[in-house]
Amino acid sequence: MASRRSTRHDGDQGVRFSRTLFIALLVVSGALIAFDRPASRSAPFASFRAGFTDVAAPLLDLVAQPLRGIKNIGPYWRRQGELVDENAQLRQQLIEARYWEDLAYRQRDRIEIYEDALDVESAAIEDRIGAWTVADPRGPFVRARLIGRGSEAGISDGFPVINLYGLVGRVYETGRRSARVLLLTDLNSRIPVMADRSNARAILVGDNSEFPRLDYVGRAPDIQPGDRIVSSGDDGILPRGLPVGEAVATRDGGWRVRLYSDQAPVDFVWVWPYQRVTPPDREIEPEVPETAGPAIAETGDGNNDGDNDVDTDGANAAEEVQ
Repeated sequence: MASRRSTRHDGDQGVRFSRTLFIALLVVSGALIAFDRPASRSAPFASFRAGFTDVAAPLLDLVAQPLRGIKNIGPYWRRQGELVDENAQLRQQLIEARYWEDLAYRQRDRIEIYEDALDVESAAIEDRIGAWTVADPRGPFVRARLIGRGSEAGISDGFPVINLYGLVGRVYETGRRSARVLLLTDLNSRIPVMADRSNARAILVGDNSEFPRLDYVGRAPDIQPGDRIVSSGDDGILPRGLPVGEAVATRDGGWRVRLYSDQAPVDFVWVWPYQRVTPPDREIEPEVPETAGPAIAETGDGNNDGDNDVDTDGANAAEEVQ
């Protein structure tokens, strides 16, 4: 009871308005809001209001500067903490990148030793032909690019085209100073590929989508999501082992490939000169230089003097008998 009395006593000590005045103020406020139209304002009132706003706005902004600074103290220090964490992560990634760089150099040296031991010739990185690409909107393919290098630079049909991340496509048509590149995503693209983990074969088929599908994988393919897909070289057109993309399972039980080359725009590419395996019956015999005959004859005169003398003596003896 004491508490109720105290609360009622405090309410009696406060400022109280009559109900009639409160209703009148509400009516006046509603009328001002309802009839306040920019067109109905008088010109002196509008100019006074605009001038007051021009004078008051800088002052209000100046007064709000300290308050705004105090308000941003929390987000500023929160951002500083995030930058510290991000800096630590970047340092850790740099350390790991240096480790992988050293590992890549060691693997390169080891591969060179193995290639020398097995007498295997691989295309050298220095032989790659760099070129800028442009779109090919008027070409016969939906997804193709044009490059500014042609046969004069050593480019030929069928050469693989790669960018910094992986295989982009292959050269389909070659001119003297330009060439057309058929991308892996085009409807007409077909290349043999395999899973790097299990060597499971498949055909990468483009269908004008960002994720070309894998066909002819068999009933129980040994492919897992995330498997690295590389070129198999079974067609004899593309070399073996070019990075293509990553296997992705579809809802209908099929497989598609997320291309590595899509990590960046296809602006600058390298054309990889690749010498196909030529059948023996199509090999071209090397031409013998014309100067080889006289050289052999001269060599024969010098080294076979005895034989020539014998033949000459024999011919002279036959003439004497006749």
